[in-house]
Amino acid sequence: MTNNRLLTHLRHVDLAVPDYDKQLDFYAGVWGLTKVAEDSGISFLAAEGSPEQYVVRLRKADEKRLDLVSYGAAAPADVDTLAEQLLAGGVQLVSRPGTVDTPGGGYGFRFFDIDGRTIEVSADVAVRRHRKIEEKEAIPVKLSHVVLNSPDLERTRAWYERHLGFRLSDTLSSPHMGEVMHFMRISSQHHSMALAKGPHTSLHHISFEMRGIDEYMRGSGRVLRAGHTKIWGPGRHMAGDNTFTYFLDPHGNTVEYTTELENLDEDTWHPHVYDFSQPEVTDQWGTANAMNELVAKESFNDPDRGCFLAPPV
Repeated sequence: MTNNRLLTHLRHVDLAVPDYDKQLDFYAGVWGLTKVAEDSGISFLAAEGSPEQYVVRLRKADEKRLDLVSYGAAAPADVDTLAEQLLAGGVQLVSRPGTVDTPGGGYGFRFFDIDGRTIEVSADVAVRRHRKIEEKEAIPVKLSHVVLNSPDLERTRAWYERHLGFRLSDTLSSPHMGEVMHFMRISSQHHSMALAKGPHTSLHHISFEMRGIDEYMRGSGRVLRAGHTKIWGPGRHMAGDNTFTYFLDPHGNTVEYTTELENLDEDTWHPHVYDFSQPEVTDQWGTANAMNELVAKESFNDPDRGCFLAPPV
């Protein structure tokens, strides 16, 4: 299996939600995304500063789960190459490369990762008309990253490195718990995905990038004033050097506002192992509430029983 990087960036994260109307009100309202399409219990939500057709898809369902994580590739040939490599590596495909039947179209396919999540890779998706986010405009510029819980952290990390060309940027560890999080990249962005050690397969959090510190704080304040539960923040992490405020959406998924995520020099970068029992590692500023068991437990989320079930398109 080659380790040539064929992925370019994170496109969107798709969620199944029991209380669809409440979730749509949250994401298209106080969270600051824009509903661009809706059809019988499925809605597509864009970030105003992003060229992606949408960054979140909501689907009405009886059971909450992570439906899909989607990544971009540079060209259809790369999509075909990746599909061939995955098949040769024994990875189970959900679909073969072909036309993508979601807003913006494109050419792509779906497959299962080692934990049973559905992953999509696509190319030639139409660029959405987007705009520069203005000063004091406290809405997401784009999707920043996604963090996934895995019951076998090292196995999942090895799978993403081997099959999808992810590289390790940094690791969080502690003397008592060992390694608990790996920050993984597919570009100079410090991470577009992180893997967290959890009791079960589930979504840890979805992160959205704001224009700058002021917009990040204004957005955090708006969500607080609207009465939504803040889990942790505001603060600034050491790994990735990004700001963070974490909230719960109406169904208990963790969502984050962030800004200033580190861009690194891939040729010279060496991964760090940070001891997260040191308070400055989790929050350099010292402004966030302490990271404790309650905060960690919220991020475990509910067990995702959607493994190896292909979601509808």
